[in-house]
Amino acid sequence: MERQATARTVVVVEDEEPIAAAVAARLRSEGFAVEVAGDGPAALDLCRRVRPDLVVLDLVLPGLDGLEVCRRLRADPAGGDVPVLMLTARDDETDLLVGLGVGADDYLTKPFSPRELVARIRALLRRADRAPTVAPALVVGGVELDPAARRVRRDGAEVHLTATEFDLLHVLAARPDVVHTREELLRKVWGQTGGYVARTVDSHVRALRRKLGADLIRTVHGVGYAAGRPS
Repeated sequence: MERQATARTVVVVEDEEPIAAAVAARLRSEGFAVEVAGDGPAALDLCRRVRPDLVVLDLVLPGLDGLEVCRRLRADPAGGDVPVLMLTARDDETDLLVGLGVGADDYLTKPFSPRELVARIRALLRRADRAPTVAPALVVGGVELDPAARRVRRDGAEVHLTATEFDLLHVLAARPDVVHTREELLRKVWGQTGGYVARTVDSHVRALRRKLGADLIRTVHGVGYAAGRPS
């Protein structure tokens, strides 16, 4: 059964008032508390005051764009782990990769269905709520994962990953000799395949490679992805 969302606060950052109002109304009808900001600086101030459980963040904003807002949210020690769902009107791979690279957990391309938006939000909150697992550290290609603390280090230096990136890397690193199809990864990491496309996985793999090294995850053409052998 879906967890009650009444205690959850979502900040919606959207400068188009009709879209912001529609998103806020739908989320409130689903039991979420909603706060709205119409530009980048206001979004940062609101997030500092409210400390939301999740942020729905438009890419194109006045003042500061969504990429810079996400970058600054991630740099905030007090709230840097808040899940961020980015909205973009541009279905461009470069924009999506940049968004994931600055710390967005997921994205939706406008126009989107309200049902899909709610499903993505709930999936992100479920991943953020996962209890720390009691499992040994994993080491793959110079990258060490601590599942209990959900921390990642490369060559001894800590690297910040979003919750989605960590879960994806954990699935791959736990069985480094196994090739996972995109559909399997969507089920294991995102919890579903409906509404997601294969390039969702591809985009997150590219973000991981950019943060942790291009050789960490290998592509098995026509099949999917696998991690390198343990070091």
